[in-house]
Amino acid sequence: MLNVAVVGSGPSGVYTAQGLVQQSSTPEVRVDVLDRLPCPYGLVRYGVAPDHEKIKSLQNNLRTVLEDERVRFLGGVEIGPGGLPAARLRELYHAVVYCVGAATDRHLGIPGEELPGSWSATEFVSWYSAHPDAAADGFVRGARSAVVIGVGNVAVDVTRMLARGAAELGLTDMPQPALTALAASEVTEVHMVGRRGPSQARFTTKELRELGGLPDTQVGVRAAELALDPAYLDPSGLPAAARRNVEVLRGWAAAPAPDAARRVRLRFFLRPVELLASGGRVGAVRFERTVPDGAGGVRGTGQYEDIAAELVLRSVGYRGVPLEGLPFDAARGTVPHLAGRVIRDGAVAPGEYVAGWIKRGPTGVIGTNRPCAKETVTSLLADAPALVRRPVPGDPLAALRATGTAPVEWAGWQAIERAEAELGASLGRGVVKLPDWASLLAAARAQRT
Repeated sequence: MLNVAVVGSGPSGVYTAQGLVQQSSTPEVRVDVLDRLPCPYGLVRYGVAPDHEKIKSLQNNLRTVLEDERVRFLGGVEIGPGGLPAARLRELYHAVVYCVGAATDRHLGIPGEELPGSWSATEFVSWYSAHPDAAADGFVRGARSAVVIGVGNVAVDVTRMLARGAAELGLTDMPQPALTALAASEVTEVHMVGRRGPSQARFTTKELRELGGLPDTQVGVRAAELALDPAYLDPSGLPAAARRNVEVLRGWAAAPAPDAARRVRLRFFLRPVELLASGGRVGAVRFERTVPDGAGGVRGTGQYEDIAAELVLRSVGYRGVPLEGLPFDAARGTVPHLAGRVIRDGAVAPGEYVAGWIKRGPTGVIGTNRPCAKETVTSLLADAPALVRRPVPGDPLAALRATGTAPVEWAGWQAIERAEAELGASLGRGVVKLPDWASLLAAARAQRT
């Protein structure tokens, strides 16, 4: 029997588990999928916007894997400081695959970034997605104008959430406190700002078009800013996705501006240089006008513009963090590896593997995790004949419990699902997520009584 621990139950972790049970030439493989949260699915549950039901339905595919008799979900298991030491985990399994993603946001590194009212987009997403670690809830309080720094899909998501009406959000699984706060929001203007041009924006056309479909919301762009991008003027050499984005923006620039309750402004060639204080919190963002430098980047012009904002959300990328007991490439924010095999001191570390963002960096879409996981699984199964020679406990779960760990098993997760359905029914809504550790763990424990 080959016993494998997969740390992380997001797409990369579940695809790794799926590959192990499907590619193995023998049924004698058992995979424990461990997660520090009591709920599975990672960013599919806590990162996909509530109104993106089609993408969120991917949970059904991940569920099929986690319900396989050779796969076991063990939630609420912390690996590292404050939890189970990584060295002990390695003793319990023939192999450990780390699929923990990229846990931190990149910072702007400009004055005023730590002012009240300045947040990372991930903090905002965690709040409206009911992540139990979300600590703040005052994002929109007192704000009338918001600036979102970044032009990727996460930036589009948070812009859309700020501009959506409460009636539409009430149809989602958004936690009730977030729905109540957004329903009371007085934000009527959202600026989404990029330091480069429209041809270099990272959002997908589908996400971009959704902004134009928001009820009672007017989307505006400045033709003069778009025209600074040579590829905008002649998009024939652009990849197809970028050409489609340019077409959408060109249409918005040419369309008359209708009256609407809310306004979304897409701005380009503006680089944030400082967050300006007003009344002890952020009151505006100072940007420097940029222009193409001829080498794919931009340069500053020395011309500045202030955009008023009581709420600033930065969405400029993610970064991996070091994992206890594993080597780390600080420059790339990843664990050094060879085809998924962890490299320690220049040599392969037997039985240690990585997949997902901690392996390749925060790139790609959800589906990119499939080939990434497959590569790692291929390496692990090639190593399996040597790995199984090392004796490990017959049932790692018993050894985990002996350390004081009390995992939330699949039945506990199903109890959480029932509790969320019941909460939604009591509020006259569909499923509504439980927003904190206490309620999640109470629901999980209920299945044992």
